[in-house]
Order: sequence, then structure tokens, then C-alpha cells
Amino acid sequence: MDRRSFLCRSAVMTASLVGGLPNPSFAQTINGSVASGSPSISRQFARWVAGLRYQDLPPAVIDRARGVTLHALASALQGYSAPGGREAVQIVSEQYQGVPNGATILVHGIKATKGDAAFANAEMILAGGKWDTFRMLTHPSTTIIPAALAAAETGQASGEEFLTGIAAGYEVMERMAGDFIPTVMARGFHAGPVFGIFGAAVAASKIMGFTEDQVNNAIALCVNLAAGNLESLGLREGPAVRNAMLAVALAKLGHRGGETSLEGRAGLYQAYAGNNEGHLVYSFTGDVRTSLEKITADLGKQWLFLETLYRIYSITGYNLAHVDVTAELCEEHNIRYQDVDRVEAVVNWLETQYPSPAFPTRREDIGEPDVGSTRYYTAYGVVKRGFPMVPGVPDPPEVLELMKRVTIIPSHQMTLFGPRITIFTKDGRMYTKQATGREFIWDFTEEARRIRGVIPSIPIPAAQFEQLIATCRELEAQNRVSELIQLTLKKN
Repeated sequence: MDRRSFLCRSAVMTASLVGGLPNPSFAQTINGSVASGSPSISRQFARWVAGLRYQDLPPAVIDRARGVTLHALASALQGYSAPGGREAVQIVSEQYQGVPNGATILVHGIKATKGDAAFANAEMILAGGKWDTFRMLTHPSTTIIPAALAAAETGQASGEEFLTGIAAGYEVMERMAGDFIPTVMARGFHAGPVFGIFGAAVAASKIMGFTEDQVNNAIALCVNLAAGNLESLGLREGPAVRNAMLAVALAKLGHRGGETSLEGRAGLYQAYAGNNEGHLVYSFTGDVRTSLEKITADLGKQWLFLETLYRIYSITGYNLAHVDVTAELCEEHNIRYQDVDRVEAVVNWLETQYPSPAFPTRREDIGEPDVGSTRYYTAYGVVKRGFPMVPGVPDPPEVLELMKRVTIIPSHQMTLFGPRITIFTKDGRMYTKQATGREFIWDFTEEARRIRGVIPSIPIPAAQFEQLIATCRELEAQNRVSELIQLTLKKN
């Protein structure tokens, strides 16, 4: 052992013996994960979040924050009566309802603690299936929106404050998750709740007016509470947002967290990605190397939030484009089901091995197709030129027949959610359409148009839902976000 290593190890041992820890700059020096004296990743995020103002948000970011809010509320309205939504509300209402100064459970109007209301609302959003999607395997709205609603309602926050918190939560979560999602999934964790807790905590912290130190501590405390497993099933983003609210409550009281809790030698990335040096097991592009410095690069200038897609159908996100792109191809060339001989779809390779090549629960490119497979959704696009927005619609026999003539071809060169669809017709012709991967990224106007398809399956009148849309559209003008929550409540 050389002299420098010996001195570093001795310093750490001495600090532990006297009940202390090396100071943050020393820890940053010895763990090698960040440059000596530079702010940690959580500190950079905290500084940005604490200083972020509504006026700093680009128009496109504000528009997207409105849209994801509407999308999540519509999903809660659709999912409130589904088994997952009912169970969560029952658990919370039996134990925690009637809490003074509590937060509201959507649709029902029951008051509960902030954490429990956020948990129930997250589970209803999940049950509704109208989530948003970031890089296939995370769904930010299922944690961020419930946390933001709870913080905004109990803190009497304005629409501007709410939108700023939403933007901050999405940006931090998606930057943290970014390149690491497939690798985290390959280690048996579910990236959605693992990273979702951070978006929820940041959104709530911002809405509650936290200082830089408080935001930093909330992020660090979330490292202790982050969880999500592929094998156990059953619980995902609901507990993550509940834990996020606990971290926020502790940080508000001054509870401290580690300065290098994300990139440190025993931090989040070491634990969940297997190393803190940017080595990846899998990636969407085939590149197995990234850098931790990339996580905060151009923060506030380049918005990853704008890559968030709307999961307009209640189906696995990577199958969305198979419906719409195939439907558009048929519309453009007037292709009917009767004309089709076979269909080929070239897709990003990770989309064929859900949720991870390490632990696939289904292979989309081999075996017999079944209802819910990529081949099924591609066939649906041909036969119906769309997909139902509400549950319970019987499967057309033509879809079940045509899906047997659909071939899925994996490729490392294809973008996520961007299949290349080729239809071969019985007269010997072929028609191809290449998706961009951005078909489900749109503005608020398009979101409002498309989300209206849920109206037949929700518990409030169409006129009330139109008020909800109008309020989301002008959310920055609202003095209190609680007015938005009231519009989700069903009338007795």
C-alpha cells in the first residue's frame, strides 16, 4: 500500500472510531466518483431546484407540465374502480381517513396524511393505465403528480408553484434514470420506483419552498428508501411516493443525508447499477459506457423532461407506436385487413425482451403471439386503425388471426418506440413506414383532444371533465391547486 492510500484509509478508520465522518470534500476526494472540491450530484440538483423560478421555465416545459398533470388525473379517474385503485383507497380509508389538514384522495374526496393520500392516488393512476413513459421502463407521473398534489394542497400552493415543482421533479428523476434504466432492471430492480421516489421528493420539496440544504437532504434520504423488485411484483410506484413524502418530512425537520449519496462508493449507483463509474450492463443503444458527469450536464438548459411520452392506451409503452404507426400506414395507402398477406416490424432489441434481457417475462420476437403481445397490437392497428381507450372491448377475430402473420425483428440500430413497419399485401406490393420514436410526444392541445376518449369510463360527467381540462390548460393562473383536485371528485 502506498503512503497516500495508507493515510486515506487511516483517516477513515480514525473518523469512525471517534464517531465522526470525513468531511464532504474529503469523501469526494477518496471515493473517486467526483472531482475533489466539486459539488456532489445531489448538491448540484439541490442548488438548481432551490433557485428555479416559474419564469425560468421554457414555454414547452410549462405546456408539458400541464399535459402530464391532465394525463395523470384522467388515469386516476379511470383507475379508481379497478382492483388496484380500490385496494389502495380501502387500506388508507380504513386506517387514516379524517386526518386534520390532510391531503385529498382523488375521486373519493377522503382526507388522509400526505403520504397516504399520495400512495392511494399513485395506485389509482397506475390502475388507470394512462401513464406517461420515459425510456420505456419508468413512468414519472405515477410518483411525481401524487406527491406534487399533496404538497400543493396542504401548502396552499399556486398553479405556478405547482408547475415549477412538476418540472423540477421530472427533470431530476429523468436525468438520474437516463442511461441507467436497462442496467438497473438487469440487476433485478424496477427502475420505475427506484428513480421515481426522487422525482416525487424533488417536486414536493420545491412546492414546499425548501432551501438548497433541505432539497439535498431529501434526495439523500430517498437513497435509503428507494426500492423496487422485478420478482416480487405487486408494489411499485405507490410505496415509492409514500416513502418520498417521508423523506421530505424528515428533511423539513432538518434531518441530514449524505453529501455523496448518489455517486459515492456505497451510494445509489454503486448499489443499483453495480458501480459508480458509468459502466452499463445493457443500454438501449448498445453503448455500455456513460458518465456520471452527464447526469447534471446543461441542467436547466437542455430539458430531458421534453422526452416524456404519453401512454395514451393502457398498454405496454413500447407497443404504442405499433398501433398508431401501422394504422397511419394503412390510412395512407388504403390498406384493408383483407389485403394483407403479412407484416414485419423491426424494433429496438430491448423491446423484445420485457422487462429486461436478464429476466424476460415475454419474448416478443419468438414463440406464439398472444393477446397483449407486440404482434397483437400491430394487427390491431391494421384491423381497427386504432385501439380502445376504455377497458372491456372484445378482441376482434381478425386481430387474433392476423397477429399470427406478424413478425418482430430486433435491432440495435432502432430507436426506442420507433418501429419500422412493413406491410406485404396479397397483390405482391409492400408498404413501409418508419416511426420516429416521438409520435407520442405532443402539446397540451393534442393531449386534451386524445384524452377525451376516457370520458365513457370515468365517474364524473363530461362537462366536469371539460372543466378539468380547462383548469389544467390555465393552471398557472390558479391561485390554489386544490381547485383542480376538487374537479376530480365524483358527486354522491
